[in-house]
Amino acid sequence: MKLAETAKTAALQEETRIFNTPQWIVEHSNAFQWMKKKGFKTEAEMRKWASDNYIDFWDEMAQTYADWYQPYTQVLDDSGKPYFKWFTGGKINVAYNAVDRHAKSANRNKVAYYFIGEPVGDTRTITYYELYREVNKMANALKSVGVEKGDRVVAYLPMIPEIPITMLACAKIGAIHTIVFSGFSSGGLNSRVNDAEAKVVVTADGFYRRGKPLPLKPNVDEALKTAPSVQKVVVVKRTGVDVPMTEGRDVFYNDFVAGQSAQCETLPLDPEDRLFILYTSGTTGKPKGIEHAHGGYAVCPAQTTSWVLDVHDDDVFWCTADCGWITGHSYVVYGPLCLGASSILYEGSPDFPDLGRWWSIIEQYGVSVFYTAPTAIRMFMKTGEAFVKKYDLSTIRILASVGEPLNPEAYMWFRKNIGADQAPIIDTWWQTETGCHVIAPLAMTPEKPGSVTFPLPGMNTDIFDEDANTVPLGYGGNIVQKTPWPSMLRAFFRDEVRYKKEYWDMYWQVKPGTYLAGDKATRDKDGYWWIQGR
Repeated sequence: MKLAETAKTAALQEETRIFNTPQWIVEHSNAFQWMKKKGFKTEAEMRKWASDNYIDFWDEMAQTYADWYQPYTQVLDDSGKPYFKWFTGGKINVAYNAVDRHAKSANRNKVAYYFIGEPVGDTRTITYYELYREVNKMANALKSVGVEKGDRVVAYLPMIPEIPITMLACAKIGAIHTIVFSGFSSGGLNSRVNDAEAKVVVTADGFYRRGKPLPLKPNVDEALKTAPSVQKVVVVKRTGVDVPMTEGRDVFYNDFVAGQSAQCETLPLDPEDRLFILYTSGTTGKPKGIEHAHGGYAVCPAQTTSWVLDVHDDDVFWCTADCGWITGHSYVVYGPLCLGASSILYEGSPDFPDLGRWWSIIEQYGVSVFYTAPTAIRMFMKTGEAFVKKYDLSTIRILASVGEPLNPEAYMWFRKNIGADQAPIIDTWWQTETGCHVIAPLAMTPEKPGSVTFPLPGMNTDIFDEDANTVPLGYGGNIVQKTPWPSMLRAFFRDEVRYKKEYWDMYWQVKPGTYLAGDKATRDKDGYWWIQGR
């Protein structure tokens, strides 16, 4: 948009309230500790240095948060923009970073997941060593049916342990996982299976939602009527309902992994080897298959879980997102596991059997970092505080939000009722395409209700008008990334033209290599960012 026109989208927020995080939380935070170690006097100084020196910053983060089979020789190769290559010459596998290294350390018996099914009392604890063995069995089973490096495996599963197990098993052998949200119809599943040309589909007989077992396998059968690439369907027995099984194609999960070795060598990969394809609906046309790579995903989700969500070794972390979405990929699976954290994996609804379900889980498991969506927060706002007050939420140290912007009213409710007016509210802006947080407060950042505060260290995020000029404070424009970052999307699966048109063409003639996010934002007089949507 022209500068003269941006006044139409000028910031409506004249938010003057500022909330500071208690000093003990600030000084305890991972980002503050790094800032102190580096000798920066202020957060602003640290953010500026990391963004000005983003290659050095990401080099240090890659050395800090990831283990490499072979060191890389070049941090960033931008010679083929908009196809950026990170950590050239290195060898890595995100599954090694997420599972193997913990299972082979003194942390092997640490809990990776506290699984909580929707039926009350249906729980399971999975240590890193147990996860390692389960992943290895699944990886060997996939190899036994011909899955090789680069093959695609679709998982159409509820939030049960088999979903991270399948993702990690694929990563371990160099296969590419494609998670399809279990709420999608058979048509949505069919289009994704066919676009990816999946060799295997992993699903379940059904899942629990608000006390009822709902079928899932029939959707798969319908979707696969026209899916010639699929050779094997693996079915987890979740609800125990009878489901039709196609002879020669379908096999129950327990039978599939039975007899497989609990040892499986992890394949060292090029950092640019693809980890997954995640389909996002887009505004028009067929779903977009967004490709992400091993190298970036071993670094950015872990680094932001540590810095933005401030997860420590002794925390119990709960991200309520479904693995069918990018938040589940980054902050239920890869981020916390690469850090060696303990996480909650919850199958069901937030309001079953009553509106206290989430709060009872926080109390029972001592959740200290809680990451959820504004939709859920607003639902609880409408129903009042009675169910919240029944539970002890004093273990909460960090609250965080993802999805659409967290409006000031919801921010205040969340802060007061769940965070006891102490916990910072980490409101995060990012995308399926970015792979990790881009704009967000750190635990030390003074917050304004409704604002995502500032771009994160290592991110050169700006607001441009249509001529690639930075818009003045108080005016709206397009969110852009002026420099690349490790967990950025690599491509659209088999659609180069659309990839370039959607993200790179807008500013190519003026500033080639500028990423167009597709969202709009404005900055207020203090430089705080306000997301305005698409």
